[in-house]
Amino acid sequence: MFNFDVKQFLQAFLEFLKHLLAARRGALLMLLIGVLLPLLIFGELAEDVWENQGGFPWDVPILLAVHSVNNPWLDAIATFLTKLGVFWGVFPVATGVGVFLLFRRWWYALAYLITTLTGSIVINRTAKLLLHRVRPHLWQSPAPEFDYGFPSGHAMSSMTFVTVLIILTWQTKWRWWVLLLGGLFVLMIAWTRLYLGVHYPSDILAGWLISIAWAIGVSLLINPQRRNVPLHSR
Repeated sequence: MFNFDVKQFLQAFLEFLKHLLAARRGALLMLLIGVLLPLLIFGELAEDVWENQGGFPWDVPILLAVHSVNNPWLDAIATFLTKLGVFWGVFPVATGVGVFLLFRRWWYALAYLITTLTGSIVINRTAKLLLHRVRPHLWQSPAPEFDYGFPSGHAMSSMTFVTVLIILTWQTKWRWWVLLLGGLFVLMIAWTRLYLGVHYPSDILAGWLISIAWAIGVSLLINPQRRNVPLHSR
């Protein structure tokens, strides 16, 4: 006769779960802090944008404070630097990194780079089309934009790429340099978007959050650190 001990079964399962959580605590912590938390905050921002297209109470004061030091010299600098956020900076550098990974045959890292950057573009365009948030019009911008503003494409592009580089170099001596220089680059691009008046601060924040969540989430699936393991050994 079949004898099923519920208590023993539950104890065995709880013991297995305990060992599983202990073995995967790093990945779980990254999942909670790096993916779930940013997604929750992004969701709150997106919900408020959906209900209130005019922005948040802190959006306009921050924009005006950033723009209060405007002058023709800064206009020219911001107009030039902001182009580095996508086509003049992120795109060519990412292409160079991709070629390097291709020649080194680090297939997992290359797949991670392509998947993350491509997905970031798709997420940005989809969110903009769904939420239809108009850009601020507080002054005449020297580099106007005419599509929707939430989340910021420049903020997403720069943050996604920097997060990818940090993850790819995390187990190397270069990680702190990438973290420092990448962080400065992300802040610089964000400043240009605010100074030029083409984004609300909440557009920037939302772009950062969804980029971090996406880049970390994809890394948990692809594991780009397996760069030295070819997909097909010869």
